[in-house]
Amino acid sequence: MSRGIFIGATGQNVGKTTLCLGIFAGLRKRFGSVGFIKPVGQQHVEVEEGIKVDKDVDLIRRQFSLDSSWRDMSPVLIPRGFTRRFLDGETNSEALLKDIQNSFETIRSKHEFTLVEGTGHTGVGSIVDLNNAKVAKALNMDMVIIASAGLGSSFDEIALNKTLCDHYGVKVRGVILNRVQEDKRSMVQNYFPKALKAWGIPLLGCIPFNNFLSTPCMSDFATYFKSPLLSGERWKLRHFRHTRLVAGSLEIFENEVAPNELVITPGSRPEIVQALINKHMSYKKSGGDFEGGLIITGPRTPSAELIAQLQSVDLPTIHVSTVSYETMREITHFTAKIQKEDLSKVNQAIELVEAHIDFDLLC
Repeated sequence: MSRGIFIGATGQNVGKTTLCLGIFAGLRKRFGSVGFIKPVGQQHVEVEEGIKVDKDVDLIRRQFSLDSSWRDMSPVLIPRGFTRRFLDGETNSEALLKDIQNSFETIRSKHEFTLVEGTGHTGVGSIVDLNNAKVAKALNMDMVIIASAGLGSSFDEIALNKTLCDHYGVKVRGVILNRVQEDKRSMVQNYFPKALKAWGIPLLGCIPFNNFLSTPCMSDFATYFKSPLLSGERWKLRHFRHTRLVAGSLEIFENEVAPNELVITPGSRPEIVQALINKHMSYKKSGGDFEGGLIITGPRTPSAELIAQLQSVDLPTIHVSTVSYETMREITHFTAKIQKEDLSKVNQAIELVEAHIDFDLLC
């Protein structure tokens, strides 16, 4: 009989997909074959004509060259409008749950271990009667809960999610804390197991905070703002050390702008854009690369002549219609998701996570 685990979380943006990459890689070194399924998905992509799957399924399947069918790995999607159709009686949870169970059984029967990824926190999906705890119970899976690093607040969030698991009779096999700051690592490793002891649940891992994994690339911004790149498609996966919002004079900008910065400036400041183009041109002539990026803001659309100049230096650039301050505010609160094309980030995530999980306890 094959073995498996259901990966849950205390909420969105706690790094569940990142953790699944590392966990899957580690499991592959311990079992002859490992399957993957995300029973309920929300954000989807079209992988073949007419076939849509959860984006995390696309990432995992391609990264590890899995051969399970798209349909089995992503049996249920909840796109925009699905909830209303469900409440109108156009579908029902029993039929959806049966689809999930059939897909899971197909994958489980062909692998020694099956990794099941949930969606959001434990209660996500409740409105269509398919929350994570109910699905885990239907699949007879224990759950691992992932939480953002901390002590009191993290434990409180885990307690809320564990309550729903208890309600459905789902065993919580362990907890993984993600993005643990180095200066708090020893404290968390010392005290969190003491807090979990009352439940008889082990701490399976403390994943260190990694700034690179939290840093968006140019393609992330293009997707988030729904603004295709005007230039620099070749560098769409470029990450930046700093972000500079230009509000001062041209002289100040020319003196302070540094390599590998994302520059945000209004379309009404063409002299700033031209200065950045000149910087890239100068570095290019000397055989270097200024490695910058540009977001032009405001209602003024960049001219064809300016776009041609941006393309001549291959500067990754997007145009956002909001003002600079609002654009900067959104960037500050933006959490980037790992993209399958961003192999440097994918590989670093795998290496980091795999090294900080106790797989003996997990399995």
